[in-house]
Amino acid sequence: MKLKITHVNIYRYHRPVELTNHQLMLRPVESHGLQIRSEKLEVYPHNSLSWEHDIFNNSVANLHFTSKTDELRIISEYTVEQFNINPFNFSLAIYTNDLPFDYRGEDLVDLAPFLIRQYPQDHTAIGQWLQTFLDPFGRAKTLKFLLTLNEFIAANFAYGRREEPGFQSPAETLSLGTGCCRDFALLLMEAAKHMGLAARYVSGYLCNLEQEESEIAANATHAWTEIYLPGAGWKGFDPTSGILAASLHVPVARTRSPDQATPIRGSYLGEASLFKDMSVCIDARVIES
Repeated sequence: MKLKITHVNIYRYHRPVELTNHQLMLRPVESHGLQIRSEKLEVYPHNSLSWEHDIFNNSVANLHFTSKTDELRIISEYTVEQFNINPFNFSLAIYTNDLPFDYRGEDLVDLAPFLIRQYPQDHTAIGQWLQTFLDPFGRAKTLKFLLTLNEFIAANFAYGRREEPGFQSPAETLSLGTGCCRDFALLLMEAAKHMGLAARYVSGYLCNLEQEESEIAANATHAWTEIYLPGAGWKGFDPTSGILAASLHVPVARTRSPDQATPIRGSYLGEASLFKDMSVCIDARVIES
């Protein structure tokens, strides 16, 4: 399956400003499940560009601007081929069939950063919520538990677009019963860690079928959670849609903390009043099934 993602960001200022160095995390993460077939990155004004892999092996474009401007324009376009058609094509290691379980050997050492809770103060709220999905002894079948939790968030929490940056804490999301995709991804990530599972945050795109539009994916990046399951590896769970991440999901950044996955980082020198407005346009869809 081939997918095409076009992502346009335009920032406008009331008069020419000096831009600081910018970092872009817009390039899809390649793997045996996803390959880039064509790519284009256009940035105005003139700049020097270099690439690096961050600590999580995500591709990061570094931009150094050489002149002032009253407009910053960033256009990325990628065509990718997706091979992750059946997300259930795996077998769990036998010892992981029931929760809770302990990771073994070097897995525990390597996964340690992804077991650390981002919101330890929400431990009680998350624990009380999860009791509904566990037996009286605090146990559950691993895959059934995760699939049920993923589907429950999608079915019982109200989705709402939120343009401003930042995240609701898991406790806030549980209390409000509403959130955006990044809030739901964070909630599921912290819930998995509560059960002793390693989890990480994923930012990327959710593509549409050619003639369909999705409120979730329209003109926005998307976020979901990956959980490490021995025998299966890192498996993507999308609590906004209630499905496993598969053929329509294109990851761009996988990070330990949600705020490490910001698609565009950078600023300008001068007063906040110099900023005029911005526009974002994202088209992510299937072009060949």
